[in-house]
This record gives sequence, structure tokens and C-alpha cells, in this order.
Amino acid sequence: MDSDYEPPPWKSYLYQLQQQAPQPRRIVCTMEVENRPKYYGREFHGMISREETDRLLGDVEGSYLIRESQRQPGSYTLAIRFGGTTKNFRLYYDGKHFVADKRFDTIQNLVADGLITMYIEAKAEEYIKRMTGEPIYEPCGYLSLRKRTSRVVTTFSRTVTTATIDEVDNFSSISSSTSQSSDNSSLDLALSPSKRASIQASSYEKPHNFKVNTFRGPHWCEYCANFMWGLVAQGVKCADCGLATHKQCSKVVPNDCQPHMKYIKKVYGIDLTTIVKAHNTTRPVVVDNCVHEIERRKDGLLSEGLYRVSGFNDDIEEVKLSFDKDGAQADISESAYEDINTIAGALKLYFRMLPIPLITFDVYPKFIEAAKIADDKDCLRKIHETLDELPPAHFQTLSFLMAHLHRVAKCDKFNLMTAENLGMVWGPTLMRLADTNSLAGLTDLKFQRRAVELMIKFQDALFN
Repeated sequence: MDSDYEPPPWKSYLYQLQQQAPQPRRIVCTMEVENRPKYYGREFHGMISREETDRLLGDVEGSYLIRESQRQPGSYTLAIRFGGTTKNFRLYYDGKHFVADKRFDTIQNLVADGLITMYIEAKAEEYIKRMTGEPIYEPCGYLSLRKRTSRVVTTFSRTVTTATIDEVDNFSSISSSTSQSSDNSSLDLALSPSKRASIQASSYEKPHNFKVNTFRGPHWCEYCANFMWGLVAQGVKCADCGLATHKQCSKVVPNDCQPHMKYIKKVYGIDLTTIVKAHNTTRPVVVDNCVHEIERRKDGLLSEGLYRVSGFNDDIEEVKLSFDKDGAQADISESAYEDINTIAGALKLYFRMLPIPLITFDVYPKFIEAAKIADDKDCLRKIHETLDELPPAHFQTLSFLMAHLHRVAKCDKFNLMTAENLGMVWGPTLMRLADTNSLAGLTDLKFQRRAVELMIKFQDALFN
């Protein structure tokens, strides 16, 4: 930690107000009430009028009881004395008690939380409105705030070196004549350099993945530095980096999430941008390591049916679990998994499990429309334009993968995997509709295949 670092100035005003909030005082019914729900206690008074409710509650702040509605038998009302008046709330139960979004194990806790919320909102309404306008977040900086709890982004040091196109060109003597279609110079595309090709991994923008959270013990918002009041669901917490804020503050937090494996805890099935920022890598470690392993093996690129032939499911699952547990240190060497189709299968599984596919849902329709253009030159120009709309991490990963598949296709005389065949295998793996039940996905298959086939053949012109 930097010697000149000072913790942010946490503000105590709302914490003090919570301490001053009225305490819940249960009004006990002294008579036996018929048909009392089993999940209510002696605070249930049966079917009584509002006037009788006011009389029982008296003038004591925080007193409460439950009554059955006279107008709607079978529905229940929580009555709380606050601010000199009786507040009535429709009460629900589904295994937990609730009147709105928050759920509680006991009525006592529900009332206590409600009294805190009502008291703070009554005393500090204007103060709360101003909270997001006076943040400590931007002046202190996101990473400085992270230092408070030593949430340092882990950098996975790796020595992965993938084979270059020049190295694979050593297979030129065994490449078939059909591989000539993979030559980027066969069409004069005159494409401008991609705007995404030079973006560094450290600059990938990622929004926070906020989820409603219950904090144990006093907790302060890391955006505005104010106390997060209440007993449950006091605010939200980023599931990827742990940043904790008020719900209203989360709406103005910049898209600067720095994910940490402490919170993510696995590799497969995690958003692509999230995982590369957590590992501080340009591409997912699964992609780098699997491609490297396939290309470094003596006959890796020559394996017949590479990516078409399925590996043994149990072995593929074992590789998946190894990456989830060990990250870049997962052992996928030939001594561990002799069958190269296991490694190829693990790579395809990684892309299939992405919650947002490599070709994202947003740009998917544009790729399909591009693939429908009959003229190859016009089609490629449209694909090239669309590539710049991909998130940087997706672009870098797609570029890397297409270069690899280009090298696979150059060995099609032996592996029988032409760019067209690879397009058939990889199209549905890399792109899909958000609605997986839509019949449009079936009609799009041939266009998915063509889009991937052309990206493989002309990967250098499209990406570099």
C-alpha cells in the first residue's frame, strides 16, 4: 500500500440517525384469536377496525401490531406508529415476511428495518438526494478505494507463446491446393486497419455487476462514503470486484470494474471481459493455453477432423474443472491428455458456455445481414465494419482464434478441415440469438457458417 494513501473520510451522519431511530414495540393480543396464521405470533389481533388499531397502538413511536383486513378477509395489514400517525402496510409471507422487496425471518426485524428507513428518510430527505452529487469515488480513484480492503488485481504470469503464421508455414509442403482460398491477397479488399486492433487489455471497459446485498455489521458506501442504513438489503455489491454502494449510487458509478478471482472463483461460464480483466490478460487463459497446446504438438494441426471429432466428455469436463481451479496453471499437456480432441473440445466448450457469445447478441444481426450479401468483397467490408462494434476483449479473442483457425485450414490436406468445414463447426459456437428457442436460429445456420468461413480465410485483412 502506498505510504501517502489515506482512507476515505467515511461520513457518520446517517449512522447516527439509525442509532436514533425508534425501536419496535410489539402490542400483544391478550385474547385467543381464532384462525391466527401459524407464522404470526401474539402481535396478531384478528379482524379489528382501524379505530381499534389506533387505540391499541397509542402514542408510543415504534409500536406495532398485525390485523386482518375487514374489507378483504384473508389479507393482513401491518400497522406501525410513526411520526404521530399510524402507517398501514399490506403484509405478505412466502416463507419470509415482506411488505416490499426486502424479506425478513421475523416480524420484529421487518418492523425494526422499516422504522430505520422511515426515520432516516424523514430526517435526511434532502441529504439523501445530494449523496450521489458529492462522491468521494472519483477524487479518490477506484483503485485507491480498493486498497482499503487490499483487493489487488491479480496478474497471472504466463510464458505462453503461440505459433506464428510463419512457423505454421513450415507445413507448406503438405498444404493442399484448396488452401489457396485462404490467401488474403486473393481479393483486393483495401480495408482500413481495425480500430480495435491496438486496444490494450488494461483499457477494456467493464460495467459493474451489482447485486442486492445484505451487509453484516455497519457498512459504508464506497461511492459517496455515507452509511448504508437498514438491517437487510442495505445496498448493492459488485459480484465481480466487491465494490459496495447504495442502490442509487450504483447507477452513477463509472464502468471501471476491476474483477477479482476472489469473487468470480471460476473460468468457464464467466463473461469474457470479466475474466480477462480478472486475470489481467488480453484474452481468456483457456483460449491462449488450448490454442498453444494444439499448435505445439507435433501433429496437432494435422489431426484429422480437428474440432469436428468429439473428445471424451469426461476428459473435457476434467479439463474444464482444472481451468476453473488452477487458471493458467492448468495442466493440459500431452502427458495429461493424449487425445488432442479433448483439448479442442474444451476450447469449444468454453465458447459455448459464455453467457454473452464471442459474437455478441448486439452485433449478431449485423453479422447475419453481412453474410447474406452475395458478393464476397461487399460481404467482407460489412463484416469489417461490424467487427469494430465488438467489445475490445471479444475483438482480440476473435482475432486470435481466427488466426489459429486459418492455420488449421492451411493443413486441410491432412486434417480435412477446410475453412468451410471449420465454419460449419464454429458458426453456432461463436454466435447465437439471445432467444435460443427462436426458429430464426435454424435459418441463420448457413449465414453463421459463411461469416466464420470468410473470417478464417481473410483473417489477416479483417483483423490486422
